[in-house]
Amino acid sequence: MNKRLERIEQILNDKKAENIEVIDLTSKDYIVDYVVIATTLNSKHAFALLNYLKNELKPEGEEFLRVDDDDDWTIIDLGDIFIHLISEKYREKYSIEEFLSELETKA
Repeated sequence: MNKRLERIEQILNDKKAENIEVIDLTSKDYIVDYVVIATTLNSKHAFALLNYLKNELKPEGEEFLRVDDDDDWTIIDLGDIFIHLISEKYREKYSIEEFLSELETKA
């Protein structure tokens, strides 16, 4: 798993995504084990990041189960990992990190 997360983080970093954060949710009651959040510069940057991730990860066997995107927020579902490519404005507004930190621990 760490190798996959490192690879995602490397691609995002190489392509100038900002404030990349990997959140481990394996001990939390959530639908995925990990969430990667990265701030995009603008909507074209988000679109480009999505394409870079697809072009780099699909040949390595990564399966993109679902992608939901608009100008401010792209969510990529890899099954056990969600990647959020989000504008600075939306990242501040929705504070995903705070929401995830408040999740209940698994019983």
